[in-house]
Amino acid sequence: MTGTARLLRALAVAGAALLAVTAAAPVAVARPEPKAPPEFVDLRSVDPTIITEMRYTTAHNFMGEPVDGYRQPVCILTRPAARALHTAQRSLLRQGYSLKVYDCYRPQRAVDHFVRWAKDLDDQAMKAEFYPMVDKTRLFEDGYIAEKSGHSRGSTVDLTLVKLPALPTRPYEPGEELAPCYAPKGERFPDNSVDMGTGYDCFDTLSHTDDPRVQGAQRANRQFLKETLAGLGFVNLAEEWWHFTYKPELFPDTYFDFPVARRSVAGH
Repeated sequence: MTGTARLLRALAVAGAALLAVTAAAPVAVARPEPKAPPEFVDLRSVDPTIITEMRYTTAHNFMGEPVDGYRQPVCILTRPAARALHTAQRSLLRQGYSLKVYDCYRPQRAVDHFVRWAKDLDDQAMKAEFYPMVDKTRLFEDGYIAEKSGHSRGSTVDLTLVKLPALPTRPYEPGEELAPCYAPKGERFPDNSVDMGTGYDCFDTLSHTDDPRVQGAQRANRQFLKETLAGLGFVNLAEEWWHFTYKPELFPDTYFDFPVARRSVAGH
């Protein structure tokens, strides 16, 4: 056998061995992301005039970082909840106001992220703004964090009112000095919403919708929001002036985990 023949034979044997190994190796198959059922929609497809400020896609929240599962700043809701918000918005626009949503559908993976953060007692980067008076060891006991959220069922929304014309809200700069969420409106982080007495996601009893310490224009603003939505099927959570659930819920017992992204509701 010539040298050339021996080389060709060796290459053939090596190639056959490589093919055998490749064939035996398991093939990694990417699992497709779950998509929303057809009953879910992007709120903007129902009412593009409602202002959207999805806080959990940013670092300006009680954890100080974007939350798992929030891919794009899109408000996803069940269709009946979105239509009810559209009806509310039409009424508010005639009175010189707009709704602004902070959070809508929330995937279970985001709730799991909240739980992991709450158990990490060393991470208190955003305490000065969002929970200055609450010991982090009490977040579960006091009900600020839970392992399940009504938001994951798709008919719950966190929102506020904005007086028109809406002024822009400056972006949060990570590392900037924080002010308590219950400080006077001119001292806490700027928000183009009307004064509700506290900022959004303020872990404090002052966030209770009917807290007697909240009076004057702040109390009137809370009641205006609550009354506007109550007549359309939304029920307020007494502990959070911003939290409303549309009733009856389409999915009262299902906690979804598709990501917050336009592709999750594409074609709906």
